[in-house]
Amino acid sequence: MAPKAYDAVVLASFGGPEGQDDVIPFLRNVTRGRGIPDERLEEVSHHYRAFGGVSPINSQNRALRAALEAEFRRRGIDLPVFWGNRNWEPFIADTLQEAYDAGHRRVLAVTTSAYSCYSSCRQYREDLGMALVKTGLEGRLEVDKVRQYFDHPGFVEPFVEGVTNGLATVRAGLAEQGTPEAPVHIMFSTHSIPMGDAEAAGPRDADGGPAYEDGAYVAQHLATAQAVLDRIPEAAGVEWSLVYQSRSGAPHIPWLEPDISDALRDRHAAGTRGVVIVPLGFVSDHMEVAWDLDTEALETCGELGIVADRVPTPGTHRKFVEGLVDLVLERTVDNNIADRPSATALGPWFDVCRPNCCANRRGEKPTVAAVDSTVGTPLPNPGTV
Repeated sequence: MAPKAYDAVVLASFGGPEGQDDVIPFLRNVTRGRGIPDERLEEVSHHYRAFGGVSPINSQNRALRAALEAEFRRRGIDLPVFWGNRNWEPFIADTLQEAYDAGHRRVLAVTTSAYSCYSSCRQYREDLGMALVKTGLEGRLEVDKVRQYFDHPGFVEPFVEGVTNGLATVRAGLAEQGTPEAPVHIMFSTHSIPMGDAEAAGPRDADGGPAYEDGAYVAQHLATAQAVLDRIPEAAGVEWSLVYQSRSGAPHIPWLEPDISDALRDRHAAGTRGVVIVPLGFVSDHMEVAWDLDTEALETCGELGIVADRVPTPGTHRKFVEGLVDLVLERTVDNNIADRPSATALGPWFDVCRPNCCANRRGEKPTVAAVDSTVGTPLPNPGTV
């Protein structure tokens, strides 16, 4: 897409509860339309209950928003950053209304999901589209979105740093046990999704099928993992794999596998004694990281006697924040960055999604930032609408 004169940025994220009383209402929002009773939601709420009903994601988004604002100021760029969530306050619809009421007419969204699949890309575009319809801002507020940034150096480099340190930590731990030469494995972990959504992820080929084997979601993770390892001399010869976590939903529906805990047991049986766990699918240390990795996966490692280290997510790492600002400036007329860096052959990804990209298998909804979008599209004169 050609650069535009955006006048604000919207940071869009998943959202999370901020107290015990918020947990069930939050989970109702997450599962809306699926007919799941509160009794079942209470059964799955223990991840949040164990942390006082507070997900770390909102505080992390506040920190990321502040970091983005500070980076814009450091570069002398006047672009306010608004923040809105999919499933908890502040909701995206309220955020778009806030931006409009403040006088903004052309906004660019940055989401806290780096990869391509329904839940990490298209659903955000639907959230923004439906918010425009709900607020009556359709045709009055223009909304676009930055490209998926799975292989942008700003996302990759923090993992390079983390894996390098993680390998050193695990090897030091093995040395303390008297087994410095014991096999080490690097596990790149991401959120599992239904196989149907994985196959639908990304654009379609000429025959209407996935443009990438197993879909773009899997292909992007594999390519990004390799890009990380290619930058780490100490990782040469170390075995690695892509594993999955946080599975939910009906047990008869197939999801991406293997689950990280199963993979840890299999690796231990094969002789692995040290593991570097890399939360490659996550931007920040939110609940899926705090529970599925820091609690369950590390407990499994302890039970098996595996020396393990969990690598940090990008969070507010300087390179990540600078990279997100660079992604915004790729799209702006003022302070434009013409270079579009990509650490893999899969990118740089599309500014505007192809028709049926990451298709919603449950039914069409209004979306922004797609070739076939009908909302959030260019306004006749943004300054006067």
